[in-house]
Amino acid sequence: MKWSSVLGAAALSGAAYAASYDDIPAIEVFGQHFFYTNNGSQFYMKGVAYQENFSPNGSANANVKYTDPLADKSKCARDIPFMKQIFTNVIRVYAIDPTADHDDCMEMLAANDIYVVADLSEPIISIDSSDPEWNVPLYQRYASVVDAMHKYNNVIGFFAGNEVVSRGNETEAAAFVKAAVRDTKAYIKSQKYRQTLGVGYATADVPSRDELAHYFACQPDKENDSTIDFWGYNVYSWCGFSNYQKSSYGERVDFFSDYPVPVFFAEYGCIEGIPGGPTHRPFTEVAVLYGNMTEVFSGGIVYQWFQSENHYGLVQIDDDKVTPTITAKAKYSPTNSPPACPTPNSSWAPKASPLPPSVNPELCDCVMSSLTCTIDSDDDEEYGAKFGFICGEQDGKYCKGIAHNATLGDYGSISGCTPKQQLAFVANQYYEAQDDTNKASACDFGGLAKTQQAATASTCASLVQAAGTDGTGNVPSPTGAVGAGGASSSGSDSAAAPSGLSTPGFFGPALFVAYIVTAMVSGAGMLLL
Repeated sequence: MKWSSVLGAAALSGAAYAASYDDIPAIEVFGQHFFYTNNGSQFYMKGVAYQENFSPNGSANANVKYTDPLADKSKCARDIPFMKQIFTNVIRVYAIDPTADHDDCMEMLAANDIYVVADLSEPIISIDSSDPEWNVPLYQRYASVVDAMHKYNNVIGFFAGNEVVSRGNETEAAAFVKAAVRDTKAYIKSQKYRQTLGVGYATADVPSRDELAHYFACQPDKENDSTIDFWGYNVYSWCGFSNYQKSSYGERVDFFSDYPVPVFFAEYGCIEGIPGGPTHRPFTEVAVLYGNMTEVFSGGIVYQWFQSENHYGLVQIDDDKVTPTITAKAKYSPTNSPPACPTPNSSWAPKASPLPPSVNPELCDCVMSSLTCTIDSDDDEEYGAKFGFICGEQDGKYCKGIAHNATLGDYGSISGCTPKQQLAFVANQYYEAQDDTNKASACDFGGLAKTQQAATASTCASLVQAAGTDGTGNVPSPTGAVGAGGASSSGSDSAAAPSGLSTPGFFGPALFVAYIVTAMVSGAGMLLL
């Protein structure tokens, strides 16, 4: 197929709707589906993962950089017209710089009827699968992304985690992601941001996927909303010319048939065993995804837009049309209810309740001011040995306040604070337990600590009291805004629909085909659908 024929096929898809991010209709979750808020027609994702030179699963390397895909006007202007030609209506971005200006790219996306689902983490600020925590730096990062993106009506929502649980021995980390979901939803509500903004999780296709799906959708605590608003499924089981049974797509449809929130493929597009290599993906699953799966699944997001070392690319379109079963919101009454939370067993570690406490930066700051012994060093590489010494004393009694054990459901009220604040708290616990003969040297810890004049402001008294003297009390939910400056973004190299809009036609008159067209755009070669 010649490139001119691609343009012709795109032109047949319907009129181009020009909109700004202020007046494009928002997308809302209602029961198991997404809907346009302006007319109640159903929204299906025809998406593309849009992030250049990026590994979605985080990094422990502090030198890892990322490029904010929504902060470069020239790149957005280059790419978005071609996204429109392949009928894209949503992109997924894995890391944005909350201090950057996204107005130009978000306006161009809105003008082309393209929505955004954004991950909240970045490579070096994310929940660690092997040593999970939910703490102040993570909370500030998540809240700052919400602050930066909430004003755009074409933002559907956010992922609180991506494949955080990818192995059988990592299920404990799910508790900390669920706590992140809870606190992010509470933050959106407390700041009176648009209530259609959703918070979800994207899972890998792992053995614990069923327990994960139930865990994130269940509601163990009626006082705090910790259920996801949508469920993303990164699935690569349909390779080449597979089928509904062999790929286990049928099993997934059966499993999610009574799921209470929308489910979609947050990544898909297997490149294994493809005749001709990765650039010849036939995408035969598309006809099924937008065919007999649409009563349960809300479409998907192809991985990925940019060709890179991993050899994933986007394919061309064919001349067949796929028409899904479309539901009108006015004629839809949700009947699915949240599932029961999974119970701990040999393959599932975390208790359903309690979750890690809410992260409250103000509480952490107040407690730090109330300490007599505090940490005077930012060299966090030295913290580990001090934690080990203090927590090894007196059967760990000095460290109850920083406990974060999802298997036992044991969480201290200081466990959501920064590592420096946590160390200061346990150092003070150790210091206060010493008799007068030892106190002169008890707050030193190799030069990392010092004494200070303890003070508790009137605004802090109730927070300090709630946390408890030994850190085993409660954590009140935070109420203040974080702001775009609340989280460091040192890892970033950041440089439309009218009121009568209905659901766009699926891929116009065309479907993906089995070969690649290479387009030269602004001098850059890229693989296009």
